[in-house]
Amino acid sequence: MQFIAVLALASLAWLIWQLIKAKRFTQFKDKIDAELKGQVIDNIIEELEQNRSEIFPNNDCHKQATIFYWTQYKSRILQAALRREIISEQWLKDSGNLRNAQHLFYVEKNFRH
Repeated sequence: MQFIAVLALASLAWLIWQLIKAKRFTQFKDKIDAELKGQVIDNIIEELEQNRSEIFPNNDCHKQATIFYWTQYKSRILQAALRREIISEQWLKDSGNLRNAQHLFYVEKNFRH
């Protein structure tokens, strides 16, 4: 009987831990939307304006399409932020979100470029 009680408590503790991890992951995704998305959009606009030429007119249509592509999924926002050096891998480690980033890339692997 005690074995069942210990097993039940262990299962409950494991479920609570999984809930905590899920909440942290959700907070990480919300942080990507709240903090990084705007910075990525600003960086994209700045980059397209700097690279404007007759061959690459980078008009409003190009800007909208590029912004849509890079901000459609959270993993793309994170990928763009890493590529454009808005954040670094060290930032992910320091904020404790390296594992969340790895999980996000795995979950959304079909959407990365």
